[in-house]
Amino acid sequence: MSGNSFGVLFKVTTWGESHGPATGAVVEGCPSGIDITESDIQKALDRRKPGMIASSSPRKEEDAVKILSGTFLGKTTGTPISLIMENKNVDSSAYEEIKDVFRPGHGDYTYFKKYGIRDYRGGGRASARETAARVAAGAIAGKIISREGIEVLAYAKALGGIVVIPGRISREDIAASSLMCPDPDATRAMEKKLEEARRSGDSLGGIVEIIVRGCPPGLGEPVFDKMDADLAKALMGIGSVKGVEIGAGFQVAEMTGSEANDSIAPTGFLTNHAGGILAGITTGQDIIIRVACKPIASITKVQKTIDIHGNPAEISIKGRHDVAVIPRIIPVCEAMVSIVLADYLLRQKAME
Repeated sequence: MSGNSFGVLFKVTTWGESHGPATGAVVEGCPSGIDITESDIQKALDRRKPGMIASSSPRKEEDAVKILSGTFLGKTTGTPISLIMENKNVDSSAYEEIKDVFRPGHGDYTYFKKYGIRDYRGGGRASARETAARVAAGAIAGKIISREGIEVLAYAKALGGIVVIPGRISREDIAASSLMCPDPDATRAMEKKLEEARRSGDSLGGIVEIIVRGCPPGLGEPVFDKMDADLAKALMGIGSVKGVEIGAGFQVAEMTGSEANDSIAPTGFLTNHAGGILAGITTGQDIIIRVACKPIASITKVQKTIDIHGNPAEISIKGRHDVAVIPRIIPVCEAMVSIVLADYLLRQKAME
């Protein structure tokens, strides 16, 4: 299987399966002298854990990270950083009875068609469990970009059709919400909607908005290595993401040029419809990204499918699953954006 690595100078490779003994990441290209400890990475991983709301997965993994290489006395050495998190709360019993049936909405069918074999225990490599490794690597990337004054924060913009009222977004307001939603009224409505979906055996989709503040102008390349193209790839590489828009996004299709263009004054840009990126290069404004997340595919409602022999079947998926990827996908989005920014910062410095 290829496609397990991401990045050019700051390169992340993840490994491991949902119900295997462990999952982890190898980070190459991290500069030496960066302050990083296991506790720094653990803080990021703890934000991804289930259990913040009743509709979260009952699977309780500690996600206790161990740094196996690449640091000494709390600082990076410039050598590859290897990270591991053991899977200690594995229960594959719910998957035995459906091991020969393809789950709708999952990668079961496509994995089987591509490889002729699949790890049916929780989805194997396609499981959201893999994102723990991304968050761990993203914590290291976050250390690099924070030295340049760059901040990445994401929040629940919408869930189950309930949309947050626009306003100034703060990390404190996001942290105060069980769903990482800065609007208390919206949070309560979202929680109610999630509980209704859980009781009916269904799931919900949502939108995550990511804001990058303090990014300098000039990062990115104007042709194939556009900053917005790599951000979109990084975020589309997260299992539940089905759409990415930057700035005004799809609304630009309804605008005129005079409306969509961001006029410039001696004090700077007057608007930010471009979302902080022009011609694939950052402008110095806030980078604004939104990702559309599909509903969780594992639901108890009965669905039609086929088995590995092509025979018709019905399936009701048991096991331990979230009802929505929000809020657990939010730290993953932050991690992937941080990884892209760290990579481009290092690439820019290599040109200087």
